[in-house]
Amino acid sequence: MSEYRPVDREPAPERYGRLRVRTDDLGPAEWIGKGPAGAGAFGTVAGVAAPGFAAYARVLHPAELDERPVRWDTVAAAYGREVAPLTDWHEVIGMDRDYHNADEYGLPGVWDEHAWEGPTPPVVAQALIPILARHTGTPEQCWFGLWAGYGRWEWEGVPTFPTPGRDEVLLSGPLADAVSPLTLDEFAELPDLWWPQDRAWCVGGDVDLVSSYVGGSPALIADLLASPDLEAHPVGPGDRVG
Repeated sequence: MSEYRPVDREPAPERYGRLRVRTDDLGPAEWIGKGPAGAGAFGTVAGVAAPGFAAYARVLHPAELDERPVRWDTVAAAYGREVAPLTDWHEVIGMDRDYHNADEYGLPGVWDEHAWEGPTPPVVAQALIPILARHTGTPEQCWFGLWAGYGRWEWEGVPTFPTPGRDEVLLSGPLADAVSPLTLDEFAELPDLWWPQDRAWCVGGDVDLVSSYVGGSPALIADLLASPDLEAHPVGPGDRVG
């Protein structure tokens, strides 16, 4: 085996932004994925945001126009369509599932970049944080999971915990620091998973998704759905993700 580290990857940091990379005890993540038989299957809402919560919401990642966020319902209206809780982005824009490969896309004056694909984008995270903080007693003690497969950092040797289809590095810190990886690089991925010490909720995202998913109390989900800064829809734990 080669002793040389790939030139395009950097050593794993001790801190990911202001979040501490945990290498000592992965116990706080053991509850992720646990639940009734069949709960939290790969490709489902509970498989992304953890099973066992009373309610769930799908939070859509915005598209862009001139680097400004654009809501899905704005794009859909321009095409004479509507957005339902399980609508896929390719359905909104009238393209097939391989829309990423199209040479031409967008609608002048409406959108020019596809919906953000990957874990929760910063503009969504910043809107989520104050709402989530109101629905936990431990906003200063939170845990985060970061997929070890993101390409910039070499996580070999750092212990990980499993989620459906992914191996995650465990991070810890205050909820407010969820966006701090941007201090490393403006393109640094935010954590895929967020949850507080009291497990009042869980936020889940994935490299292949254009939505984030939140499991929590009915009151939390109601607040998310009512937020003018988020485009969210109620979903069930067994619903497919997109």
